[in-house]
Amino acid sequence: MEMKRVLLKLSGEALAGARKTGYDEDTVKEVARQVKISSDAGVQVGIVIGGGNFWRGRTSKAIDRTKADQIGMLATIMNCIYVSEIFRSEGMETEIFTPFACGTMTKLFSKDEANEAFKAGKVLFFAGGTGHPYFSTDTGIALRAIEMDADCILLAKAVDGIYDSDPKLNPEAKRYEKITYQEVIEKQLTAIDLTASIMCMEQRMPMAVFSLNEKDSIANAMQGKINGTIVTA
Repeated sequence: MEMKRVLLKLSGEALAGARKTGYDEDTVKEVARQVKISSDAGVQVGIVIGGGNFWRGRTSKAIDRTKADQIGMLATIMNCIYVSEIFRSEGMETEIFTPFACGTMTKLFSKDEANEAFKAGKVLFFAGGTGHPYFSTDTGIALRAIEMDADCILLAKAVDGIYDSDPKLNPEAKRYEKITYQEVIEKQLTAIDLTASIMCMEQRMPMAVFSLNEKDSIANAMQGKINGTIVTA
């Protein structure tokens, strides 16, 4: 699988490392090191980051779902600002785009401006999700990948792919090497958000799911070497 333009999804929890909340700088620097390998080789890299290291508001019944999701959007922006700065300290140029205005902290998303930033060799961060409640960051990256004509979505997760059942609960769980979005939907596999699965299936956007914790997994994935699960339309 040739990778000229990819969108990478990182979970907020993964950035927290063993701390479980906030940031583990060594973890983020390791991600930056791997992304820089591909960026220096000419791969155009866009990144979406979840907000779970700060906010899991959906579990609270005391807060309106719309407000909870808005807090989550802000958490993703904080994450992108932090990670963007670490990337810059490691020698990369970056740009952060959001679907709503955030003063001078980010740029309002425009496909034309994002394409110009890609052509300039910058690593792009797409923060703030879709800008609307009831959509996950999985859906956010699906939307941006489709809009930006990416070759593939890369999901770096705590588990090394998609399984037929939860590997944490079932030691006999089997990992899929390849699977279609239709199968993901029919089997109700929860590794990918349902809305994102439908969008990617309709627009024929491939996805690779792999472990963030495996050595050089991001760098390898961006070179088309996937040790995980490939999802196709």
